[in-house]
Amino acid sequence: MTLDDHGVEAIVLAGGRSARFGRDKLAEPIDGQPLLRHAISAVGVVADRVVVVAAPGTVTLAIDDLDRVSIVHDPRPHEGPLAGLATGLAVVRVDRVIVVAGDMPSLVPAVLRRLLAALDPEVEAAVLGSERGAVPLPMALRATTGRAAAGALLAGGERRLRALPDALRTTVIPEPEWRLDDPGAATLRDIDVPGDIPLTNPGVASDA
Repeated sequence: MTLDDHGVEAIVLAGGRSARFGRDKLAEPIDGQPLLRHAISAVGVVADRVVVVAAPGTVTLAIDDLDRVSIVHDPRPHEGPLAGLATGLAVVRVDRVIVVAGDMPSLVPAVLRRLLAALDPEVEAAVLGSERGAVPLPMALRATTGRAAAGALLAGGERRLRALPDALRTTVIPEPEWRLDDPGAATLRDIDVPGDIPLTNPGVASDA
């Protein structure tokens, strides 16, 4: 498939079990909106279309009313984020993709733009550096090579999303550089347990 290299699409991974949270965390209200909507709003600032990858039978969290948002159901539910990403990559129409998790409520669009800008003919993926090392999400990705690499990894039994940037020509944006756009590192926050919610400060619709 030949993909357009001019547009940008986003993949939001929303197929997890929420086992540690104890209930569907993506439906949890934050600032009057479900958690999932915050991630969608952030990537919607930088992407022309948003693809939400959900497990079959899951509630769509009233996101059907959002413009430029498509929902696809993972045929291999609960097999991990790499399988979910492969499902999303199968339906994108452009080659430049930003990938995030649905439980990231405070993504900063300027950081996402920085990741996308790092893609060039020699770079197939871009991730953020941190004091813990490179983190797999958010990630900018070239869909053509990302799809092939994800398929090969899954065929070999791999399920970790972290394995994908290791299999591609990936650049890591140093933390001091991306923190110019996000001094508090809000972009890396995610929600794992209910106690994480008061610690977040979702301001994702603003373009920092």
